[in-house]
Order: sequence, then C-alpha cells, then structure tokens
Amino acid sequence: MAMQKVRDMTRRRLPIGIQTFREIREENSYYVDKTAYIQRLIEEGKHYFLSRPRRFGKSLFLDTLKELFEGNESLFEGLHIHDHWDWSVRYPVVRLDFGSGNFDEPEVLHKEVMAQLDAVETETGVKSHYDTASARFRHIIRMLHSETGQRVAVFVDEYDKPILDVLDKPEIARANRDFLRGLYATIKSSDAHIKFTFLTGVSKFSKVRLFSGLNNLKDITLDARYSAICGYTDADLESVFTPELPGLDQEEIRDWYNGYSWRGEERVYNPFDILLLFDSREFGAYWFETGTSTFLIETLFKRRVSSLKLDEMIGSSDLLSTFDVDEIATEALLFQTGYLTITGEENLGGKSLYRLGYPNREVRQSLNESLLVYLVKDSSSQMANSVRLYHLLIANDFAGLETLFHAFFASIPYEWYTINDIADFEGYYASVFYSYFAALGLNVTVEDSSRRGRADMAVHFNDNVYLFEFKVVELASEGAAMAQLREKGYADKYRGPGHPIHLIAVEFSRDTRNITAFEVADG
Repeated sequence: MAMQKVRDMTRRRLPIGIQTFREIREENSYYVDKTAYIQRLIEEGKHYFLSRPRRFGKSLFLDTLKELFEGNESLFEGLHIHDHWDWSVRYPVVRLDFGSGNFDEPEVLHKEVMAQLDAVETETGVKSHYDTASARFRHIIRMLHSETGQRVAVFVDEYDKPILDVLDKPEIARANRDFLRGLYATIKSSDAHIKFTFLTGVSKFSKVRLFSGLNNLKDITLDARYSAICGYTDADLESVFTPELPGLDQEEIRDWYNGYSWRGEERVYNPFDILLLFDSREFGAYWFETGTSTFLIETLFKRRVSSLKLDEMIGSSDLLSTFDVDEIATEALLFQTGYLTITGEENLGGKSLYRLGYPNREVRQSLNESLLVYLVKDSSSQMANSVRLYHLLIANDFAGLETLFHAFFASIPYEWYTINDIADFEGYYASVFYSYFAALGLNVTVEDSSRRGRADMAVHFNDNVYLFEFKVVELASEGAAMAQLREKGYADKYRGPGHPIHLIAVEFSRDTRNITAFEVADG
C-alpha cells in the first residue's frame, strides 16, 4: 500500500489582506503554491493578461512573479518552481500598480504614473528627462536592458482601476482610458527589451479601445488551464488549510463561498472569504461587504434587469469581453466583477455560449439584499421586513405574509414607477418577492419545472415547500393564478418526500401598484 502524505496540522498565520509574497513566506503564513502556473506561463509565452474580480489574489500572484524574476531563491524553497528555475540569472523588474489613488480629476493619472516611474528610477539608478509618461516608461525599459544585459519583466497591477473608478464620470473615464492606451502601447514597442509581461485587472476592456497598441497580449481569463490560477480549490482547503477545518462544516463552506468558474473543472473560493472565515469562525458576506459598487446596482435598475433573470443569463465569449466606457454589456459587468460566474457551457454552431449564475450563497443573498435596499431607500426598513418575513415563514402565518408584502409595495416611492416604465409588471412584482426570499439565503427556484409546466417560484424552507404563481389582474381573470397552480399539478413532483406543500397565488394591479389578492391552499 502506498504511503499517504502526512498532513501538516500546524496552525500558521492567516495572511489576511497581505499581498506581499515575501511577507507571507518569511512570516510562515499559509500559502497556496501557484508557481506551477508560473512555470507554464513562462515556458509557453511572453505577454499575458488576466482578469479576475477584486480580492482574488491577483496582486499576490504578481508579487510572486516579481520576486521570482528578481531571483530571490530563498522565498521559493519547497515550492514547485524552485527546481525549475535558473537562480543564477536576475532580471530587472518594472512594476506599475494602480490599486490605490484617486483618479477622478483630470491629469491625476499622469502625475501618478510619473511618481511611480520616479520610484523605479530611484531604485534602479536609471535616469531620464522625459516629461511624458510613455516616453519615460519606454526609456526606463530600454536602459535597464542595456545596463543589466537582461531583458525586463514588466508587471501592471489593477491596470483598469483608473477607468473603473470614474465610470460615473464618462469624460474623465475616456481621458484615463486614452492615456492608458498610449502607456500600454509602450510595452509592445519595447518588445525586444522585454522578457515577460503580465497585466491584471477586474475587467477586460475592448482591445480596440484600450489595447489597440498592445494587441500581442495573450488573454488567459477564460483559458481552462488557468482557471484556478487565483483563488482556492477544495483540494487547497483540505491540504494547505487542514488545521483550520475542525469545527467548520465543509459543505456549508462550499455553499457559502465556493462556485467561481472560469471554464475549469474545479470551482474555486475567493481567498478573502476563506481567510476571514477561518479567522472569525463565523460565516458572513466578507467579500461582498468590501466594496459593492453603487454604479452596479444603479445600472441594473436603469436597465430594468429583473432579479429573476440574474441567475439565468447567457453570454458568448465576445459578449463577456465587451467592456468599455460607452459600452458595458450587463452580462460582462456582472461576470467580470464576480457577481455572476459560468455555470454551464455549450457550443452553438462553433460559437461557445456560457450560462451564467450566482457563484454561491454569499453573492446571491447579498446582491438581492442590496437591490432591496436600493428600492426601499431605507436599509433599516428593509432589514425589519426581512426579519419579519423569516419569522412569518417559521410560523406559516400567511395572513401576516400578505400584510407584510402589501406594506412593502406601498412603501416603494411612487417616483420609482414613473421613472422606470416597467413593461413587464408581472415579472417586476415577482422579482421583488424573489429578492426578499433570496436575501434571506433561502433555497429559491425560479420557474421550477414540472412535467406540465413551470411554477413561477418555489421556496424550500423548514421542511416546507411554497409554490408561488403571480398574475396581473388586468391581464388575467380573477383567480387565474390559483387555478393554474391546481390545473398544472405543480405540486406533484414534491409529494414523495412528504413535506407540507403550500400553493400561494398572488395577484397584482398595475393601477394600484399593489397586491389585490393573496390566496393560499394546501398542495
């Protein structure tokens, strides 16, 4: 029998918020070895681009690359790449980092780049007298190659932040984009002096608009071979983080935080979530709470994107890459920022189509809660309603449920309806119900299929099944919702397990903008 590797049960420091490879290694923190990916990248190519959501370990990966090219061998003892690298060679490194800084004023971006190039010159001893960032950047790369005899490794972290930060100010966003296009074009024009290039960011901007001068980048964002280049896998949790698992339910960890996919066989966890979970020993929306954009929520409302549709979007690889100041596809916005992930894939006439959905409970629950807060304009009221909903479900108090939802719809500002000309009232009202249940973290299925049709919504909670049908009274006869629930036999598929089944027919009026009938029957 082959000997099994003995797991290290020694607890180490949790590298929460640490993006410096040297600090993690020297302080004996937990580290998930990603250097096998680095070996493959270097052996197979030269210029790379990777998009991943915030807090996914992009900066740490870039810092690992920096330490490798600088030849700091002691930091890599015991890691995969240690025995696959020539430590006798040290390469000069130029790294630009846009992770911090305020870019919402004209000319600020140019000053920031010039300041970072100042630091490069001070560190390397290279001097230049150019007063434009692109010319200075190009000169530094060429002089470093000339003076060291080794080509330069160029790294750009959060390459897109100067644009993302000002999407609500389109003129400045365009100016920042155009400036960066010229700066990044320098990398291609300096190709003979460059050993390796790696750019990271949250989004993938259009090549035509931003990377037209750097069109030799290899985008590995959706390359299945690199799907786990950032993030933790189940195998990582079970090996690297073995000492942290006792006392935590691994299925619950998966439900809360696993599920991100970039076409690989393995789904990954956001490292930030996992580290904070191991630290606090409590489940929470750690990643979501670090900076969900108001721009995102406002965009969803302006485009009338129903919460019912968020878990069933479809996009092509081209669509998921369509991101620019003047053209941001909803699917691309949600996918690139990490609120939706790839849940399935199919080939249609040679074109890959991706099904998108929530990656996990954290995102599904928190995003729907944010949508409700935006709609109500009163977070305290929204939270009180959610708590009340939970207790009413525990008690199966259907009269209370009707009162609660009637009060909620009455609380939505009248101006919201006039500003947003909702064409699909039935879908809109249903989406409000869905968001309330999803924000509680409940098991909700939209358009739940049976052999005779689809119920609008199914909620599984406390060993009960609640089947909802929604109708607008101006578009259907009175009682049509309950009649459909009964005639279609939506409850039949749930009878086997013996759980109580409740049929709930909800009718709305476009005129009153509220519930006109709330009928409940046993299934």
